[in-house]
Amino acid sequence: MFRPLLFSLFLLLLGSTSNGLTPTPYRDDASSNSKEMSDLRHPKADARSLSSSSPIKTSSVSHAVAAVGGIGANWGSQSTHRLPPEIVVRMLRENGIQKVKLFDADYDTLKALGKSGIQVMVGIPNDMLSTFASSSKAAEKWVSQNVSHHLTTNNVMIRYVAVGNEPFLATYNGTFLRTTYPALKNIQEALTKAGLRNQVKVTVPLNADVYESASTLPSGGDFRADIHDYMIPIVKLLSDNEAPFTINIYPFISLYIDPNFPVEYAFFDGGAAPLNDGGTSYYNMFDANHDTLVWALQKNGFANLPIIIGEIGWPTDGDRNANVDYAQRFNQGVMARITAGRGTPMRPGPIDAYLFSLIDEDDKSIQPGNFERHWGVFRFDGQPKYSLNLGGPTGALVPAKNVSYWEKKWCIMKPNARVDDTQLAASVSYACGRGDCTCLGYGTSCGGLDARGNISYAFNSYYQKNNQLDEACKFDGLGTITRADPTVGSCVFEIAIKPYYGGAMRVSISGLKTLVLGLCMFLLTGL
Repeated sequence: MFRPLLFSLFLLLLGSTSNGLTPTPYRDDASSNSKEMSDLRHPKADARSLSSSSPIKTSSVSHAVAAVGGIGANWGSQSTHRLPPEIVVRMLRENGIQKVKLFDADYDTLKALGKSGIQVMVGIPNDMLSTFASSSKAAEKWVSQNVSHHLTTNNVMIRYVAVGNEPFLATYNGTFLRTTYPALKNIQEALTKAGLRNQVKVTVPLNADVYESASTLPSGGDFRADIHDYMIPIVKLLSDNEAPFTINIYPFISLYIDPNFPVEYAFFDGGAAPLNDGGTSYYNMFDANHDTLVWALQKNGFANLPIIIGEIGWPTDGDRNANVDYAQRFNQGVMARITAGRGTPMRPGPIDAYLFSLIDEDDKSIQPGNFERHWGVFRFDGQPKYSLNLGGPTGALVPAKNVSYWEKKWCIMKPNARVDDTQLAASVSYACGRGDCTCLGYGTSCGGLDARGNISYAFNSYYQKNNQLDEACKFDGLGTITRADPTVGSCVFEIAIKPYYGGAMRVSISGLKTLVLGLCMFLLTGL
């Protein structure tokens, strides 16, 4: 009597292969979670498996590298609840974003970008630099799996490979000084060997702390003395291969670390007194910083090296100067420059830039500051934070579509619980340590909450991060679940989106499917 049932199950499983359950190739992704050795802006990135694979021939279609107009965006993945890549790619396209910069080479993300017409910069995390520095074979395998494969099989417009991410940050104490150039050299040689030298360019995204000015003026610019001898071979390799110098510039950081920094000088439309450099006037920090790099390149014999602004943006929370109004003002100023095709005094032509960032990431290290989780133009769920014209067809930000949320319920402090309860401090510390309380504090979006509100916010953050499990709202009897939205003004008590498992989920589904199919066949033949 089991035969009809088993046969129906067999047909159902067979049919599922054409309904979104097609298995994807298994990938052994190992993520680096070290906070001490992590990148301050993107500490975690997938370390791709280096299984043997022969180089793949490139498509006969011409893919000459050329500057793409419009703004690009940094798309990070350090979130506890990621949006599915397909939803993000649709959002990119609907907002007219033509370039995207990644911090790894995640298979599902790259596959989703296939045939999108979006130009891609893939990334190699810092914790892989030593591997590629010491092994040209490892570099060749990585290029084969993460560049050649996606160019030919998935039709992804990969145009750049970012080797490392700000590897020369002073806070790293020289950890990556000796591995960055050898890794860059081996990746470049691997691209050349794969026939991609003219199609895909290497670069090294660097923080603006790699150069300085003894005179405090742009014309005094040169590479930092302690890393000068490491910078020149990198710049020469980029120049020899017609590749760009990628720099990350953040006026917000200057404002954050220096309370005396003139606020208006951080913005493109500010009214601060200009900086005069030999007759050249600098009206904002970006222009002055950028041209300090131009002078550094010129002094070292690389006056014409192309420059990409790898990261530029403004956070919206986590600090008194990180707010929606400032972020909107700054990023719209960036867009005005992009739209007008206006550069800086030393490089007056169009700017090639990537906004940092596309989406908030709630799992980033807050070592640099609480603002680190709030750089996104969009919230974690793909909803716009403010009005911004990115040059898309509507002139306004287009939100993510088909986002799947958990139920409309929140975890708050029990109304009858006392704020002086001796267990509260430990509970709040636990919730904030494993949730996200970076919106709490002076000058933040939730800075106006009272003690009970702060506690409820912490409880709800932990509850949502744990997918609204009832056990995640216990807190020794101090928490309770409510269906009344506790949001107060600008302080939003969030509802988490349902987690995206990506290829791992599909692999597990395909494995289960294979097991059940095998069992069905065994039982059918044995009955």
